Amino acid sequence: MYDVVVIGAGPSGLMASIAAAENGRKVLVLEKGKRPGNKLAISGGGRCNVTNRLSQEEIIKNIPGNGRFLYGPFSVFNNEDIINFFEGLGVALKEEDHGRMFPVTDKAKDVVDALLTEMDRLNVVMKLETRVERLLMDDEKILGVRLTSGEEIHAHSVILAVGGKAVPQTGSTGDGYPWAERAGHTITTLYPTEVPLLSDEQFILSKELQGFALRDVAVSVLNAKGKPLITHQMDMLFTHFGLSGPAILRCSQFVVKERMKNGNAPVDMKIDSLPSMNEEEVFQLLNKTVRDDPKKQVNNSLKGVVPERWLHFLFDRAGISQSELGATMLAEKLRALAKLLKAFTMTVNGTQPMERAFVTGGGVSVKEIVPKTMASRKKDGLYFCGEILDIHGYTGGYNITSALVTGRIAGMNAAEFATHV
Repeated sequence: MYDVVVIGAGPSGLMASIAAAENGRKVLVLEKGKRPGNKLAISGGGRCNVTNRLSQEEIIKNIPGNGRFLYGPFSVFNNEDIINFFEGLGVALKEEDHGRMFPVTDKAKDVVDALLTEMDRLNVVMKLETRVERLLMDDEKILGVRLTSGEEIHAHSVILAVGGKAVPQTGSTGDGYPWAERAGHTITTLYPTEVPLLSDEQFILSKELQGFALRDVAVSVLNAKGKPLITHQMDMLFTHFGLSGPAILRCSQFVVKERMKNGNAPVDMKIDSLPSMNEEEVFQLLNKTVRDDPKKQVNNSLKGVVPERWLHFLFDRAGISQSELGATMLAEKLRALAKLLKAFTMTVNGTQPMERAFVTGGGVSVKEIVPKTMASRKKDGLYFCGEILDIHGYTGGYNITSALVTGRIAGMNAAEFATHV
């Protein structure tokens, strides 16, 4: 008999097991894979972006999928507490751009090792390559788990920390959703987020811009009326299938949500190549540049405005010949070019599949979870943490912050519940 059984040895499960064992509770972690901490080991490009140092408000703003739910958990354990926790385990951290926190060594392995060492110190038992078949429960409460081997393990409380469906090579294959449903929980629609977008625009199909990146552009997802739903100013990349890069990944969930609303019709996106200027200012800049050098070909006089490959692409659409001279350049063509530089619009018609996403959208409805304890409102002794919940943020340390915070709180409260059973 264990006090607490944690299913899943990802970021939230490892953190939950430590929090549950801190008061001497008997804790068991069950992991179906061969190695614990798989997702941590590959996060941040193998450097492990453990959290983010921005203000609480900013962090919640960067978790557009139910981030507001985290106000309750953050009042108990927050991003600064995560930093103190890891530094207390001997993992020195450093801050990089946009508040992202990494181990000074740049090695994700150091983060995973520190967690495993602390689990050892607290006598947490971990069983690897051990698959759970289902939760054991009666009408009111959780009783334990049954393994696929047929073995039953009894426990006072169970924490579901099995992750979502994104990045399945780390073991996140959606196992927990049917278990949560059997315990009475609602699973909201699952969809990929932080995922590249697909487009069958002719210039994408012909690979005209394949491999070309635009830096620091403002990318917007438009609704059916042409109004921006969201805008992200970052880098983006044209690919052989559509679009990728940081700005696109951040926009992706808004494309998915708009397509859920519009019957899966294509969605328009707008690229603003010069976000610091308005359209009239762009026109004046183009006009002055070509008029200042009337004998020069416009191709040469304008090549500093935006990258040459993008300029030539937009020339074609504005009806401008690269060999045209500044002296003969028509103002309306420059106006057309200014418009395209400020608002090049294209359609996207979906995303790459869940397997290619960084994060799962949807999951166990947060309405059925107590925010300050992560306890199920449906079944006593059941707790949730991490990506199985319907909480999802942008990349940049936000999802892992949510996982570690909810893991910490689930562990503390599952242990507390076990003492009073």
